[in-house]
Amino acid sequence: MKADFTLDCYGLLCPMPIFKASQKIKELEAGQVLEIIATDDGIKSDIKAWCEKTGNELLKIDEVDDGEYHTYVRKLASDE
Repeated sequence: MKADFTLDCYGLLCPMPIFKASQKIKELEAGQVLEIIATDDGIKSDIKAWCEKTGNELLKIDEVDDGEYHTYVRKLASDE
C-alpha cells in the first residue's frame, strides 16, 4: 500500500504512537494516507479506536515481522 507519509514509531510504547500519529495527521490533507510503523502490540486496538474517534479511515494493519506493525490511515476529517 502506498502512503503519502511514513511515521516511524518503532520502539515507542502506548500512548506515543497514537499521540505522534495525531500530531502528524494534522499536517496531511484530506485523502492522504499515513503509514505508522510501530512495535507496540497495543497499536492494533488503539489505532482502531483513534480512527473511530477522529473520523479517519483505518485502511489496513499488517504485521510484517514478528512484532512490527504497519498501519495505514486515510485522513478523512477536515479538522484532524
